[in-house]
Amino acid sequence: MRRVFTTLAMTLAIVTAVCAGANSVSAADEYAYDLVHSSITFKARHLDISWIHGRFNEVDGKFSLDRESPSKSKFELSIKTDSVDTANKARDEHLRQPDYFDTKQFPTIDFKSTDVKAIEGGYEVTGDFTMHGKTKKITFVLKGGKEHDFKGTKRVGFSTELSLKRSDFGFDKNAIGPIGDEALIIIDCEGVKK
Repeated sequence: MRRVFTTLAMTLAIVTAVCAGANSVSAADEYAYDLVHSSITFKARHLDISWIHGRFNEVDGKFSLDRESPSKSKFELSIKTDSVDTANKARDEHLRQPDYFDTKQFPTIDFKSTDVKAIEGGYEVTGDFTMHGKTKKITFVLKGGKEHDFKGTKRVGFSTELSLKRSDFGFDKNAIGPIGDEALIIIDCEGVKK
């Protein structure tokens, strides 16, 4: 009889431990892209002697962050191409035309992660980047990830810089003109917990 009670007690202890472990599994925190406190800017060489700076004013995105299992984290971003803004109306209208962003045919630039790894100071993110109708896999480092609770709302911030060649995404090399092929993209993103 004592052996039966000992076996029963051990079984209950194992079941309790398994249930406790199942309940302690953390779900990823979900965040929405905060347009007010985020920005996507770029710069490209003009005649290889100076830089032209610009930004995209309409961006949407979200990310989920799993601190315990970073590979389960996900990042998504969508940029409206006709929101391009270089502080020059004539140039902006030209950038919307078929020889540049072709915003009517390709209204968005999109990124969706496929792999996330935790590294010192942030995350290494790999994913599908789609621009001008062409998708390529890219990898970049997201620096940051610091959390801050502001007025009862949890926020997390990241930043990155990456260099892209427009000719890699279906832009006509012969139509690139005085603005260089390569552009430096700077992303500063603040996410608000849903």
